[in-house]
Amino acid sequence: MTRPDPTVSSSTIDASAKDALVREPRRGRVRRRSGAPLPLLLPALVGLAFLLLPLIALLVRTPWHSLPTQLTSTEVWQALRLSLVSATAATAVSMVLGVPLAWLLARTDFPGRGLVRALVTLPLVLPPVVGGVALLLALGRNGVVGRWLDAWFGITLPFTTAGVVLAEAFVAMPFLVISVEGTLRAADPRYEEAAATLGASRFTAFRRVTLPLIAPGIAAGAVLAWARALGEFGATITFAGNFPGRTQTMPLAVYLALQNDPAAAIALSLVLLAVSIAVLAGLRDRWITAS
Repeated sequence: MTRPDPTVSSSTIDASAKDALVREPRRGRVRRRSGAPLPLLLPALVGLAFLLLPLIALLVRTPWHSLPTQLTSTEVWQALRLSLVSATAATAVSMVLGVPLAWLLARTDFPGRGLVRALVTLPLVLPPVVGGVALLLALGRNGVVGRWLDAWFGITLPFTTAGVVLAEAFVAMPFLVISVEGTLRAADPRYEEAAATLGASRFTAFRRVTLPLIAPGIAAGAVLAWARALGEFGATITFAGNFPGRTQTMPLAVYLALQNDPAAAIALSLVLLAVSIAVLAGLRDRWITAS
């Protein structure tokens, strides 16, 4: 066995490694080592099994013979239809309000912008039940704003389908804002400046120049927001309740069916799983391009 040369210092080794890294791009891409150290491989495999095992169990325990009957039942169809409609409406609300908000955070400089950005992203880490309580205190019949909506316009939002849309938009909008803001920061602002020099107003430049540039980011953010709204549970059940045909979405139906009809709960869970896989497949090209 060859013993290491004691005359070779660590600084010499570091310098040689740096020289090799500098010369490597000239010879092409760096080759990845095929093996993995055992202390990293074992936890990685355990983590992979931990994430995949529940999904595999869901597929194994799915009652495939009665799945068509379960999916065509009145209760399941009502929950599915309401989930799709409310998630789409919540995504539309998020786009109407979130795209201008993302532009404000990315293109303007004002005092407290960092604080505003932190508040916008707060629903990402806020427990959904807390978000539902906050919505109830703000827009409830005796809420800070809800009492005036009820007194002046006769509008009551809690425990209604509109309440479902608002609860889902509250938790889903930050996903769209983050995606669009990142796309705006990556876009070259000189195109907007060139449009301004040609006489276009800021809104015209945004509509005719900026929007086409950031369309992929808006689409990706909308898909993420839609998927998040489709799977929302905590804020919805707290602010809108769980009334079949009016506020009972698929996650709420899964929770209720798990107590009385596990087969229906599995069928609904399988639908949500299929939607999640479709969302990941739709965003795969964007992730690969970004990386």
